Amino acid sequence: MSPKNYHEYITKVLLDEKRFMKLRFSGKSKLQSTQWQEVILRPIFLKEKRYIQFSYFDKQKNITKNYIGHSVEINLNKLFDMSFKNIHIFTTDENIHIQQTKKGKIIIHHHRHDLPLPLPSFAHDRPKNLILPEGKPDPFLKKIGVMTKAGHVRATMRDKFRQINAFLNIIQETHAIEKLTNFPLHVIDCGCGNAHLTFAVYHYLNHVLQRPTKIIGIDRKADLLEKRNEHAKQLGWTGLTFEQADIIEYQPIQSPDIVLALHACDTATDEALAQAINWDSRMIFSVPCCHHHLQAQFIHDNRQTKKVFKNLSCLATKALLRHGILRERLGDILTDTFRSLILQKHGYQTNVIEFISSEHTAKNIMIRAVKTSPSPNPLRSLGGQMGGNSKRGEEEYEALKSIWQVTPYLEELL
Repeated sequence: MSPKNYHEYITKVLLDEKRFMKLRFSGKSKLQSTQWQEVILRPIFLKEKRYIQFSYFDKQKNITKNYIGHSVEINLNKLFDMSFKNIHIFTTDENIHIQQTKKGKIIIHHHRHDLPLPLPSFAHDRPKNLILPEGKPDPFLKKIGVMTKAGHVRATMRDKFRQINAFLNIIQETHAIEKLTNFPLHVIDCGCGNAHLTFAVYHYLNHVLQRPTKIIGIDRKADLLEKRNEHAKQLGWTGLTFEQADIIEYQPIQSPDIVLALHACDTATDEALAQAINWDSRMIFSVPCCHHHLQAQFIHDNRQTKKVFKNLSCLATKALLRHGILRERLGDILTDTFRSLILQKHGYQTNVIEFISSEHTAKNIMIRAVKTSPSPNPLRSLGGQMGGNSKRGEEEYEALKSIWQVTPYLEELL
């Protein structure tokens, strides 16, 4: 697809019932003369007929209109004339990002899926079952800037709103929370950042589940934390506080029941997991972000790479490290596999799951760990005794280390 004919291509994809999933226009340019900050198109079925739903968003509201037949192309062409900076197309076999630079140049990025995605249901009356429903004003969502005063989700915060609901759904599905009965529950959010999810978890546990909970969010950014402390105070949430601290140095007054580490960058995730293990936290919810530490061990050292090839006894393995994007994803997979096995070693039942679709965030893998047995001494070698399936997990862990000739940072911390 060339920049000259991308309008024609988008129209063709939009009308393809077997491929098209979503189309998003965003980013106002200087050439743009419209109030809309974002417009999202998706197929829906009404009375067994396929329509294209156009959802228009500005700072205050959103308007939804459904079109069928020739009116779809007419209104799509109107969007092309608005000169949005970014156009994202989501299909079952690839995602495409079309970007317009300040000088009007069109840049097109393709990302093909390894396997075709299933086409989701587009029934208009399907149940949404959102813990935090859209259109219902919520004081905390308004306070942290996700919703307008009228209860509409801001255009720039739609992905964050979906992430919040997806994360709360996972907490809801984690039935082990029902077994926590020593109130108030104590939660620590490591690397809380803007703290959108911190506020959401506090609201869900205290106000939806009616389970008294105290949460401490820790981060290095003092200016953010001061603002969030003020928001919590304005909401009257006395059990929610924020403290400036390095994750690895932080020592709570009381061991937490739950530790959160959501999009903590690079080794901050390992620091949060190490602290959670040492604090003997009952539950851990972690969404890792960057994974540079392990990648550096087998990507930048040619001698190390030769050791890997020798251990694998297969020169074809070069393909795994030849391309940058494949090296990066391999590092991600290995890092999170090691993390999962280390958690098993310390008595956690661990699941690695997708917590939200990749169209909303590229870093969409969650490690969920629930304490089911006592930990060994954290200072002992990872070669210590493990019960049940843990022994097999230890063997898998040592085999991975041997093959790739690496030492995970989480092991170093423990």
